[in-house]
Amino acid sequence: MTAHPATATRVRTGGPQEDGPEIVEHVMGWVLVAVFAMLVTQLGLL
Repeated sequence: MTAHPATATRVRTGGPQEDGPEIVEHVMGWVLVAVFAMLVTQLGLL
């Protein structure tokens, strides 16, 4: 067993701190919701 913590050898691969503006994420989420709603209504699933 080594005395070094396991987190010391991990490489950062990105995360919430490195994302772009949150407004873009919110807008894209709402666009996805709108597209999904249009698809559901066009297919007559609702």
